[in-house]
Amino acid sequence: MEEETADGILNGSLQIFQKRRGYRFSLDSILLSHFTLLKPKTSNVDLGCGSGIIMLILARRFPHTTWTGVEIQEDLAALAKKNVQLGGLDNRIKVLCDDARAIKKILPANSFDSVVFNPPYRKLKSGKINPQLEKAIARHEIKGSLKEFLQAAQYLLKSGGRVFTVYPAKRLVELISLFRLFAIEPKRLKLVFSGYFSEAEFVLVEGRAGSREELKIEQPLYIYDQEKKYTREMSAIFSELTWHQFPADGGG
Repeated sequence: MEEETADGILNGSLQIFQKRRGYRFSLDSILLSHFTLLKPKTSNVDLGCGSGIIMLILARRFPHTTWTGVEIQEDLAALAKKNVQLGGLDNRIKVLCDDARAIKKILPANSFDSVVFNPPYRKLKSGKINPQLEKAIARHEIKGSLKEFLQAAQYLLKSGGRVFTVYPAKRLVELISLFRLFAIEPKRLKLVFSGYFSEAEFVLVEGRAGSREELKIEQPLYIYDQEKKYTREMSAIFSELTWHQFPADGGG
């Protein structure tokens, strides 16, 4: 069995088991978890949940919410189930090992208040595909794309339900276009920059099903200051976490 690591977050109150050499969550998952805002007593879905990091954090941040995680890779789904059980959250989080592209066979329509996902960022013919299959599926659109995740979200959401996602800033036009294709109106947007003089790296977006046009663009987030240290804003996000370093490249 491949070696695993146990990483403490939320001041050590939550342990996340991950494969040492397989796909590991990165900074974008933390940023999305911080950006997402949920109402109490809501039912939520994490598509492509990986080892469960996003829904585990959000279940702790919003204690009166329930979750369903969908993950196509068996090993990652097993890790997510393990993390949920060890975190004492199996009464509020259910993990399904299944394909979000076949969502109509898995979950009922119009039954969730929000959908969260950190999709693969890279098109199949863009860049070298990682030889490690678990990482390749998480990073390239091999078994799911932004379009397919949004199509699933449209099916799952109740009227007025919300979508939260993170995506490369350079693909923002595509993201907005696909949101609207599936009748999900972008309502809140935040650009994330590596440094003060860098190009935007990520974009965090909240959309609402069937909503009217009106977009709130929040103040940008800068990860590093001029001394290559975390900015005050990033440090504030990490204040809840006991973590030393998140890799910047992500997806999945």
